[in-house]
Amino acid sequence: MNDELQNSVFLKACRGEKTEYTPIWLNRQAGRYMPEYHQVKGDMPSLDFFKTPELAAKATLDAQRILGVDAAIMFADLLPILEPMGLKLDYIKGSGPKFDNPIRSTADIDALIELPANESMPYIAEVIKLIRAELPGNIPLIGFGGAPFTLASYAIEGQGSRNYVYVKQMMYGDTPAWHVLMEKITSAVIDYINYQIDSGVQAVQLFDSWVGCLSPIDYIQYVMPHSKRLMQAISGKVPVIHFGTGNPALAPLLAEAGGDVLALDWRTPLIPTWDKTGVKAVQGNLDPIVLCSTKDAVRQKAKELLDEVNGRPGHIFNLGHGIIPETPVENVKALVDFVHEYTSIRQGQAK
Repeated sequence: MNDELQNSVFLKACRGEKTEYTPIWLNRQAGRYMPEYHQVKGDMPSLDFFKTPELAAKATLDAQRILGVDAAIMFADLLPILEPMGLKLDYIKGSGPKFDNPIRSTADIDALIELPANESMPYIAEVIKLIRAELPGNIPLIGFGGAPFTLASYAIEGQGSRNYVYVKQMMYGDTPAWHVLMEKITSAVIDYINYQIDSGVQAVQLFDSWVGCLSPIDYIQYVMPHSKRLMQAISGKVPVIHFGTGNPALAPLLAEAGGDVLALDWRTPLIPTWDKTGVKAVQGNLDPIVLCSTKDAVRQKAKELLDEVNGRPGHIFNLGHGIIPETPVENVKALVDFVHEYTSIRQGQAK
């Protein structure tokens, strides 16, 4: 990695170093709220879109350029990693991703196929190459993957879930099978993330989007060993951001499981959690629905968060989850501009 990238504000913040202003990027910054996204995607099925490097690269680059954020994140989805393992994935308009053959038995787990990511997902290396070739030299590219619990939950439920009935039936009722499934998925994610790192990303984020349905004791028993193994296997090459949502009580456990940056959702108090966990860097954590309000409200809520942080090194501004489709693009731009301007002045005065 060259010096220009190493010294980018985003990577300096990941390392807990002082920066001239607070870096900002946004979960789901390339997405349905943006007209340019629809121009690129057209009527193409989502799975084909993810697998077409030229289009995925354009969606990634458009978002970084339009918003002026301090990092790009590879446009992809959490779930296609499960497809080469034997799960039949589709994206249903109006209801989201669905697996036609969810995992419900030990026979289903035994039937899972384990293939190297560079063979089963060659389009990922190509999209990283295309993005990196066009990104400004001081803008890092973030790769990502689903954390083992969230991927296992999708694989078992087959689609979005409110109560995770099938997941918890296996977790509690057939714990050995649960751990075998988690081991297989963890190995696949390790390979997939290392493949992205080897292909040229400068950081990675692990999304545990569904982990908030668990109690702390269940996380420790059923998830933490696998998350720890994953984090240990991918750490040391580039910064790793660990992001879980839905349950502030899990934040210290997510920090303990590993990662260089702890990403927090908007339900989690930022400074108290930062102090409690002792991590060197945190990411977050504006409520994404603030962006559906007025520009004045966006600036006010961002100011409140930044005033709480008070220039402490190691803060990466982000949302507590992804941008929703109803979000006005102008509000997102206003947020990015405000964070840059407000913290440039603040950090300048602090010198």
